[in-house]
Amino acid sequence: MNIEEVREYCLAKKGVTESFPFGEEVLVFKVMNKIFLLTSLTTQPFRVNLKMNPELVEEYREKYEEVIPGYHMNKKMWNTVYFASGSIPRKELIWMIDHSYDEVVSGLPKKIKEELKQII
Repeated sequence: MNIEEVREYCLAKKGVTESFPFGEEVLVFKVMNKIFLLTSLTTQPFRVNLKMNPELVEEYREKYEEVIPGYHMNKKMWNTVYFASGSIPRKELIWMIDHSYDEVVSGLPKKIKEELKQII
């Protein structure tokens, strides 16, 4: 997956917005104003930071050498995933994006979750 595919996929998810809160080089995707994916637009190779259930973080780091502790993030809940290598199957990359989104949604306050459900 490349940046355009990731962007398109993320923006198709319910309640997602994109922004540049850390400067024009860091693209951030949020669900209901909470970050679930971020990436540098200038750093190569292409990689993203994704939130993950703390019970799975180490498992994915061991499973794929392209998954490392989250750069500038809480290492217990975030991984940096190199998408450009092509060695992680696309299906797995999609699962990791979905999982990050779901992890963030699960931590939202009940009122915000209800607002998300109302979005068409």
